[in-house]
Amino acid sequence: MRAAALVAFPGGFGTMDELFEALTLIQTKKVRRIPVILFGKDYWNKLINFEMLVEEGVIKQSDRNLIQYAETAEQAWHLILESYTINGDKPLY
Repeated sequence: MRAAALVAFPGGFGTMDELFEALTLIQTKKVRRIPVILFGKDYWNKLINFEMLVEEGVIKQSDRNLIQYAETAEQAWHLILESYTINGDKPLY
């Protein structure tokens, strides 16, 4: 995977397919960890109950922590930049 981040907007089966494929590859360490940002927290929490997956033991809390949310492009950009810095000030790239 060459992407620096995955940003998913509300969508249907194709969007979910791409999202879960990326999460699975990151979870199993087949690809390096990249930020996974979902636009519209209310939409995604209504669609997928990630907390229930943790409670049922089918994913770990660390897997749940792979996902972040943004409501604006500025928030998403900040999350991406933040994930590529050390202590908030030194770029990793």
